[in-house]
Amino acid sequence: MIRFANRVDAGRQLSEKLIRFRSPDLVVLGLPRGGVPVAAEVARALGAPLDVIVVRKLGVPFEPELAMGAIGEDGVRVLDATVLRAIGPDAARLDEVDARERAELAARVARFRPGRPRLDLTGKTALIVDDGIATGSTARAACLVARHLGARRVVVAAPVAARDVESRLPDADDVVCLSLPHEFAAVGAHYRDFTATTDDEVVALLEAAVARGASCDEDVRIPFGSLRLEGHLCVPPSARGVVLFAHGSGSSRHSPRNQYVARVLQDAGLGTLLMDLLTPAEEHDRARVFDIEELAARLAAATEWVMSHPSASGLALGYFGASTGAAAALWAAAEGDRVGAVVSRGGRPDLAGPVLGDVHAPTLLIVGGGDRTVLELNRWAQARMTCPTELAVVPGATHLFEEPGTLAQAAELARDWFADRLAARIPDTSREVPR
Repeated sequence: MIRFANRVDAGRQLSEKLIRFRSPDLVVLGLPRGGVPVAAEVARALGAPLDVIVVRKLGVPFEPELAMGAIGEDGVRVLDATVLRAIGPDAARLDEVDARERAELAARVARFRPGRPRLDLTGKTALIVDDGIATGSTARAACLVARHLGARRVVVAAPVAARDVESRLPDADDVVCLSLPHEFAAVGAHYRDFTATTDDEVVALLEAAVARGASCDEDVRIPFGSLRLEGHLCVPPSARGVVLFAHGSGSSRHSPRNQYVARVLQDAGLGTLLMDLLTPAEEHDRARVFDIEELAARLAAATEWVMSHPSASGLALGYFGASTGAAAALWAAAEGDRVGAVVSRGGRPDLAGPVLGDVHAPTLLIVGGGDRTVLELNRWAQARMTCPTELAVVPGATHLFEEPGTLAQAAELARDWFADRLAARIPDTSREVPR
């Protein structure tokens, strides 16, 4: 019967079924309290903002665990006519229960969003997430609240639910559940660890999501010993990863080609760091241009810097390298497991030959079909790599991808590679919340 280790594990599994809903208009809403840890994993995987949608169950007076309805923000109330008929005269105490629960609802809204407005749902897709659905009354109230707040589409998702869950949620446009057991007694029976979630945990998860969603678009200076490397960091709101660009010989953060690729990645919800691995005084020294190990050390230092930046902390990391920068990216990736994906465009991965077998990050090698010498060098390098690797040949492209449409093809290949690999690389958040 047990399928999930805990709510974090359940959220990660559920995320895989929800990828199709990923879009710039998506907002993930956790049902407090137990639904929020699940929703936090979903929001992280889909690169979406996270909020709570606060509802309260209206328990039968003599059996509080049995719901006769639920209430939500903005005065929403949903009642279960079947339960009300069954309890008879006790239904008269409905308003009394409603008043008590509404006071608690207001208090929770104040605790969960101290000084922070709720996310605007106007015209958005509201993805409502809980840790499980039994009667469905709370989830239905959440659907009505989301509609009232302007949501264009409402989706309900949970790791486990009763088999007739869809009929219980007529106000949802879609219902997604991983498990619909024939015998459904309690949500907790499907978890190994179903420890109650506290208000403090909910607040911590929401604050972490806000920190991840902080946008950034600024020139930066990255320390490396006595040097300061120039760069530009752009992290869109709710980014699901950040890609560091390792430029090749004769290129810089001002390269129109790399800036074009960066914009394509940003439009897909990925952050980018365009930086110069060499200073203006160094870039004309050919020995430095081909000192791959030194370039990799600088890229590693930039990686540490990005990981500590407020707008990028906790995000999955990727490397995009061109020419000699691709070799530096692979060399840096070989020295740890922090990087979730690497893309080389017209790169020289052969220059990272001594460490190619140590690279673990999935790597995409993009080469122009007309760049025959570099194509053979990429094939040589791919044969020596043990990580998941693909070689993509763009027909008609030469080394700089200057032919019409070829750079766009390369950018789209890179975008899809990073979007898939970095979305799947979900950091472990089970220790981020005090227990």
